[in-house]
Amino acid sequence: MKDVSIRDSPRKNPHAFSSESIMDVGPVQFHDRIAQHEGDIMSIATRNVVTVQPTTPIIDALKTMTKGKIRHVPVTDAGTNRLEGIISSFDILDLFGGGAKSLFVEKKFKGNLLASINAEIREIMQHDVYSLPMTSSINRAFELMTKNNIGSLPIVDQDDQLVAICTEKDFLGLISSIKTGIKVRQLMKEGVKTADYNTSLWDAAKIMVGGHFKRLPVVKEGIFVGIITAFDIVKYVGGGEAFEKLITGNVHEAFDEPVGSLIAKDVVWTEPETDLGKAAEIMDEKGISSLPVIKNGKLKGIITEKDILIALAKHT
Repeated sequence: MKDVSIRDSPRKNPHAFSSESIMDVGPVQFHDRIAQHEGDIMSIATRNVVTVQPTTPIIDALKTMTKGKIRHVPVTDAGTNRLEGIISSFDILDLFGGGAKSLFVEKKFKGNLLASINAEIREIMQHDVYSLPMTSSINRAFELMTKNNIGSLPIVDQDDQLVAICTEKDFLGLISSIKTGIKVRQLMKEGVKTADYNTSLWDAAKIMVGGHFKRLPVVKEGIFVGIITAFDIVKYVGGGEAFEKLITGNVHEAFDEPVGSLIAKDVVWTEPETDLGKAAEIMDEKGISSLPVIKNGKLKGIITEKDILIALAKHT
């Protein structure tokens, strides 16, 4: 452990959000909102942490993530509650999407999905994990998460026992519903990679793993229709749907489905001129980690929790 001190066309879709409904309170400095908190990481961290043990079967961990809609699960020792590692939705994507972890399935279990998911979670969890003591500042969390490109930070006490977790989502509340004066277009990623609606889950997952993307916009006949995320893969396996596709048990059989079959029917999107505070509010309320940015019916980019975290880090 690293002990760090410190389906409809968007033109008609009703789930579009702009900056028009944002509270008109004038631009604010991010540090003003942060100053309203206790000043340490525990003021925004999630205290009731769902965990798994190193010996937990992979499938049970997936079910836990699916049921709780959790993208990051700390792995703790059953007797001491000390932090041992962490498992994320991207680790699962890597495992079943042709990444480095997929060699575990191919080599040890000869590609057999049913056999591999009953292995212990310690086989694929991240062992070298950044953590923060519970006395750390919010700014220190900004620094670690942006510098090391990580989506979560377990919070531990002086005995390295897990007491909370801080994720990118926890930071959304710092600017949710306030007018920042920063537009989505200033932070969104442009020229994003997309997948066709009929692309197989396997190929889409390989694109995501290869580019280290946690989500991938999906288009049909050139029109944006939704997003596939790493967590969608977790739900696909953890919810049991993947196993309905198996004949011989090979992992590829489960991932031959078109990527379009997993995207949500109701697409939430926003516009380039939306204020960052409004974007944060939408993501927070809808429980989503990103927003596609649409203009004149065309996909212009995407803004994510990570982009908002980086903005917060730069303005505090």
